[in-house]
Amino acid sequence: MAALLATLLTRTLGRVLLLLLALAALLTTLLAGTLVRILLLLLALLVFPRVVLISHWSSPPYRPVSGVWQRNRQRAGLFPLRAAEPGGTAEVGGRLRRKGEAMAPRTFWKGYLKLSLVTCPVAMSPATTEGGRLRFHTLNRATGNRLVQQYVDAETGKPVAEEDEAKGYPRGEDDHVLLEDEEIEAVALESTRTIDIERFVPQGSIGWIWYDRPHFLVPNDKVGEEAFSVIREAMAETGMAGIARLVLYRRERAVLLRPRGRGIVLWTLRYGDEVRPEAEYFARLEKAPVDKELLKLVEKLIDTRKADWSPGFVVDPVQDRLVEIIEAKRKGRKTQKRKAAAPQKPDNVVSIMDALRRSIAAEKGG
Repeated sequence: MAALLATLLTRTLGRVLLLLLALAALLTTLLAGTLVRILLLLLALLVFPRVVLISHWSSPPYRPVSGVWQRNRQRAGLFPLRAAEPGGTAEVGGRLRRKGEAMAPRTFWKGYLKLSLVTCPVAMSPATTEGGRLRFHTLNRATGNRLVQQYVDAETGKPVAEEDEAKGYPRGEDDHVLLEDEEIEAVALESTRTIDIERFVPQGSIGWIWYDRPHFLVPNDKVGEEAFSVIREAMAETGMAGIARLVLYRRERAVLLRPRGRGIVLWTLRYGDEVRPEAEYFARLEKAPVDKELLKLVEKLIDTRKADWSPGFVVDPVQDRLVEIIEAKRKGRKTQKRKAAAPQKPDNVVSIMDALRRSIAAEKGG
């Protein structure tokens, strides 16, 4: 009995001491800064290492934004989060990861590739990423706390609980047809985990405007590599692309499979009602005669600007500058505001021939 009481007393004192240390860190945040917080953390680790480490490491690095516990945790400064939130800009070695730096490939979908009776397990990953894009949180300037978005009733102005939210299709003013989640999910076909190739089309027969999102498709185990390779090579040899249907991003989509290197690129295709007919825009343009001499000058201008494609053509200088400003502020340096360049006034050149000749001369001179 005495041993049990001693154990309970020890645990209670440990929790009380840990709470006092956390409160002290919170208070000293405004007074002494980072050094005192580090000393308090080291003291807590020395006295109760198991309690402190479990409190820190048992939780995942990504927490809901609205979690009061996380906001207090970050504000106290005992355990500052170093990982970025999903879709945000991560930190590498204490700095922001710049666009273009490599990230480990991630698989977000696993299932099967099927052609008639041939089936093989596959894994799919997005071919593009927005992980390098800077994302900002909206804060309360007065307190520095993050703001939380919440649905409110348009009429009463009161917050709506998540279980009371519903999807509705408008059929008139203030009149909706309500649909339950179960009704929407029941409409989806059984194509959530199987890419069943229904037909093949020539690879160049689908216009670029139908292409939506690209994904990399690879075999998911050694056993299925042979079947995957046979399907891929057969499409490459015949110049054909596969058409299938698949549930992705909570909607069923038509997808296009094209061989590329040792893998397959799977493109989601836009729906028919998403693509506008070009005739509505281009049919109004009259076919104007083209001067052959002007045509030769434009071709010469094109020739002076020819280059091999490089990813460097699509860099984002604005984001790079924002990264520099953020890192400078983190280190306590002042940032200088750059003056916006004055817009260049176009030359009042009436003759297209003169404009082209001057352009070609400027290209050669530059």
